[in-house]
Amino acid sequence: MDDSRFPFIDGVAGVLVDGGGRIMDCTAAAETLLAIPAGLLRGRRVRELLAAPVESAGPPNPAGPQGYARRGSSRAGRVSVHTGDGRLLALEVRLLVLRGALLGDRDYDRAAARYIVLGTQASTADRWRQDQAFTRELFLQDRLGLVVFDQDLRIVRTNTHLLPYSGMPVTLTGHTLADFLQPQDAAAVEEHLRQVMETGQPLVLAEELARTVVDPRGGRMMAISAFRLQASDGAVIGLTALFNDITEQYRTRRRLALLHQVTVASGRSLSVTESAQQLAKALVGGFADVAVVEVAPAVFTGEEPAADGDGLLLLRRTAVAGPPEAVPATGDSVLVGPDGTEAVGLSAELDEPWLITAPLIARGLLLGRIGVRRDHWKEAFEEEDRALLREIGARAALALDNARRYTREHRAAIGLQRSLLPPAIRSVAAVSTASVYLPTDTVGGVGGDWFDVIPLSSARVALVVGDVTGHGLHASATMGRLRTAVRTLADLDLEPDELLVHLDDLVAQLLVEAAMAADGEVDLEAEGLDPGRHGADVQGHRWAADDQERVAARAARPEPGSFGGTCLYAVYDPVARTCTVASAGHPPPAVAHPDGSTEFLPVAPGPPLGVGGLPFESTRVVLEPGSVLALYTDGLIERGEGDIDTGMAELTRRLAAVRAQDLPLPEAGQRIIGGLPPTRLHDDVTLLLARTKVVPAADTAVWSVDPDPAAVGQVREDAAATLIAWGLEELAFTTELVLSELVTNAIRYAGGPVVVRLIRADMLTCEVSDGSSTQPRMRRARLTDEGGRGLYLVAQLTSRWGSRYTASGKTIWTEQELPAG
Repeated sequence: MDDSRFPFIDGVAGVLVDGGGRIMDCTAAAETLLAIPAGLLRGRRVRELLAAPVESAGPPNPAGPQGYARRGSSRAGRVSVHTGDGRLLALEVRLLVLRGALLGDRDYDRAAARYIVLGTQASTADRWRQDQAFTRELFLQDRLGLVVFDQDLRIVRTNTHLLPYSGMPVTLTGHTLADFLQPQDAAAVEEHLRQVMETGQPLVLAEELARTVVDPRGGRMMAISAFRLQASDGAVIGLTALFNDITEQYRTRRRLALLHQVTVASGRSLSVTESAQQLAKALVGGFADVAVVEVAPAVFTGEEPAADGDGLLLLRRTAVAGPPEAVPATGDSVLVGPDGTEAVGLSAELDEPWLITAPLIARGLLLGRIGVRRDHWKEAFEEEDRALLREIGARAALALDNARRYTREHRAAIGLQRSLLPPAIRSVAAVSTASVYLPTDTVGGVGGDWFDVIPLSSARVALVVGDVTGHGLHASATMGRLRTAVRTLADLDLEPDELLVHLDDLVAQLLVEAAMAADGEVDLEAEGLDPGRHGADVQGHRWAADDQERVAARAARPEPGSFGGTCLYAVYDPVARTCTVASAGHPPPAVAHPDGSTEFLPVAPGPPLGVGGLPFESTRVVLEPGSVLALYTDGLIERGEGDIDTGMAELTRRLAAVRAQDLPLPEAGQRIIGGLPPTRLHDDVTLLLARTKVVPAADTAVWSVDPDPAAVGQVREDAAATLIAWGLEELAFTTELVLSELVTNAIRYAGGPVVVRLIRADMLTCEVSDGSSTQPRMRRARLTDEGGRGLYLVAQLTSRWGSRYTASGKTIWTEQELPAG
């Protein structure tokens, strides 16, 4: 017998036994199993091979072999046999009676009887028995869907638990998945199964949605595992797949993922509107088809929402998400109660199970609410969905409240900063100016950028731009202090480099005061400073080099509430057409000349404010009338992904473009700012544009005066004649009195030489210069005093007056308003 043709009995040995118990023939498997050649087996009695009696697997048959034969029965059991190689082998055997041994219903020919004895190793039989029990139990259990597919992915066998949902056929045998599942779902599952069939690689827990053709709503999420089935010769005969319903676990994961997604999305921005929009978008898709977020109007201004006298709160529809044809318009308002349960701005025709809402409550304040809706043909919301939306509302409310509180601080900082800045557009005798200020939108709030246009004596003007370290209200307050300090120092008519020295001393003093406020008392020794100097002279700050380095190191590591920054100070003289510039760590100004060329002024930058101990240097250049100066902060040239050099080059290019078009300064500023990459502002952007003017030579008059009191009369005559020529006869008498007083004092107290200059610009300026460095001061004269009333008289007759140092002495100046017209 050749059992290779029957792979399903591979490993089973068979022998043919006659009625006397002798072996007549055997299979090749029997030779292998018993390790005895067929020639030696033929003719031997079966009993000779046995080492122990048969262990019957069934009840004994008292009728003997004849009884088995008459009933066509079989007998099974376990025996131990001696193999040809001396081993003792446990076998499981089954005795079969051949029908040819039966002569009739009653007579039995024992001599002609034939039996087949089938046997295999007991361990192999146990394994077969286990495999059979395992397969039987798989098809009997009701926790997993088990299905056997043929090579064409048709169902061959399945248990009753396979997809027991509405719309399933009564009998699945012979069907494909496409016969009862939605086409896209069936295609997705079959794609996985074909890969298993082709590659032999098992599929483990692939998640796919299963929706029947008659119930296309939510469906069930299945975890699918599959492995290929092969015959003993390697031929592919199909595959087996397990379908595990993980819908609840999947929904739980989706809820947790949605909760995380919404938390991240709503907290990504500090804008109330953007936070609401992100929240609505995150809810649409897997959870809802339409989402609406309504917020109290007070939240947008940073205030706390308050209900009216009836306990109702007005909400404004702020953000919507979903199909355009299904979402309501934004901007509508609705009144809700303290728990936000009134009708949401969605379709009121829907049944309650498809529409749920949740309040947005943070710190006990009702800020708004969320409403979500599903299409009616989909699965309704469950209680778990309602609990999820309430949790989403609680988290989103915290993000919304953070945005509200940030908005309040941001608006306060911007309001403070704008109140401290000069008008955006201004025109004086020396320049016409326009400015653009864009506050930062970082978490820290607005920065400390500032600019200023300060009229000086003799028709000159000071142009200032600065940047304070840090952001927020503290930076705005510090900016106000520095701007006030610059204005005070500018009133002294200091040179730009000297003014920055004084401003640097002030910032260094603020650093020490900030340390005092932070530490309660400054431990100067711990700070590395000399108590002998700094304890007694905390106002002066003319410190030794080593102490200055320590203060500079402290300024270089700014902490919350620290001081520091940069500043650029420029003075333009429309009479001399010169611009004198000094910088404390600030980028140089750009200039567009009337001929269309652009450049950065060759400014030698000094150290940032607060470092101390290093000098500042002034640069003087001549500018043609109509030149456009651009003063800016680093936020303008550091936007985008490029470096500062790229930003500066882009600034000059755009400045040249707007200068070539001869645009008005306000429009030019907007063009320069608007043309830059639209990236998120990480620092304030400040731009100050100034178009230079000139005072014609015909509007100035200069005289040298001999140091002789008799020359005063000639000065009065020359001044009166000049004013008449300028059409300013109304100012002649006052100007004569002022010049007479100032020239007389110069001759009496300073000696010669004395120079008088009149300038007609937006004001009439009278200047008297002498070689003395003693500054005049106004004092109250007693009745018995013969002098001391001159400067008091000058102050009463003019709009303002002052004195400034020059390279050769000082200049006393006065200003008078020009007559109307």
